[in-house]
Amino acid sequence: MATGTIRYWAAAKAASGTAEEPYSARTLAEALDAVRNDRHPGELTRVLLRCSFLVNDEPVGKRPHDAVLLTEGGTVEVLPPFAGG
Repeated sequence: MATGTIRYWAAAKAASGTAEEPYSARTLAEALDAVRNDRHPGELTRVLLRCSFLVNDEPVGKRPHDAVLLTEGGTVEVLPPFAGG
C-alpha cells in the first residue's frame, strides 16, 4: 500500500470541494474507488468519467486503472477536459 496525494483541477476540484487530498492505495483504480465510494460520491463520480490522469507526471492514457501502480509519496493529477487551447 502506497500513500501520496491526489490533486484535483477545474471541475474535479469543484466537485470534490478540495484541491488535494491523500491517497492510500496500491493502484489508480483503488485510489479512484475510494474517492468515488468513500469520500465524494455524487458529482465527482460523474466528473471522473470524463477525466484524464497523470501519475507521477506520466499520462495514464488508455491503460487499465488497475494496472497503474501507485508509488510512495507519488501524485495523481485529475484533469477534466479543458476548454480552449
